[in-house]
Amino acid sequence: MDSRHFLGFSPLIFLHLHLTSAEINGSVIKMKTGSSSVPFDPTHVTQLSWHPRAFIYQGFLTSEECDHLITLAKDNLKKSMVADNESGKSDESEVRTSSGMFLRKAQDEVVADIEAWIAAWTFLPKENGESIQILHYEHGQKYEPHFDYFHDKANQQLGGHRIATVLMYLSDVESGGETVFPNADGKRTQIKDESWSDCAKNGFAVKPRKGDALLFFSLHPDATTDKKSLHGSCPVIKGEKWSATKWIHVRAFSKSRRRSSMGDCVDENESCPAWAKAGECKRNPNYMVGTDASPGYCRKSCNVCS
Repeated sequence: MDSRHFLGFSPLIFLHLHLTSAEINGSVIKMKTGSSSVPFDPTHVTQLSWHPRAFIYQGFLTSEECDHLITLAKDNLKKSMVADNESGKSDESEVRTSSGMFLRKAQDEVVADIEAWIAAWTFLPKENGESIQILHYEHGQKYEPHFDYFHDKANQQLGGHRIATVLMYLSDVESGGETVFPNADGKRTQIKDESWSDCAKNGFAVKPRKGDALLFFSLHPDATTDKKSLHGSCPVIKGEKWSATKWIHVRAFSKSRRRSSMGDCVDENESCPAWAKAGECKRNPNYMVGTDASPGYCRKSCNVCS
């Protein structure tokens, strides 16, 4: 079987082949992740589309895991940014009106287990993934249709294109907030009643349900970009929407650091002075100041240099 078939049928076939790290009991596979065993049940996975390749895992996260991720993020949210197509720098844009923040990799045991589960489900290495981003959408907030792969060379150098996205829904939404694929082949055949927003009717859409996870691929099996992977987050009409996104690259993903020790006194983000003035050094110390094992990104603005 060649790589086209592997990627085409991912994530189910991969897990059945990877028996050395799993225990199979009926239809449930228990993936070993540290001290815990994560049950993977392929009967919860449904193929939504082949163009683009998209799958939904019902009940990927427990309600408690969803609430935990929201708790980690809710006091540290900032206006969401988008990557400039030419420079690759992050800019504010009305295309994306949510707020969000990035967790640290393996920030705690729950986050580490979720990252391991994502790697097991997608059969893509953990080191290829970015940190999980938590997003919050309030009434009217949205993310216009966009691609997750990059147009600029700067971001591609960090780990290549994003090959896959795992979008985890952390809350139910009373109305709106659907994930929509305007270019998907199934947009004309998906039956929608009045419970769907007008935005969702413009493509193949997925309703956010707490605990579910949507996996879709931004690249074809031959590694060319898939224009059918265009997707967006429809405006929230009633209620609020919480989600968690894990982007996975074709190579190991790492952002270069300009210094390697706690003694270096630098800011690594141009927004550090503004964040420090707003009190983020105390509210978000892990990112701003850092720890002995992982120096922060805004040590100069937080006045913690030795």
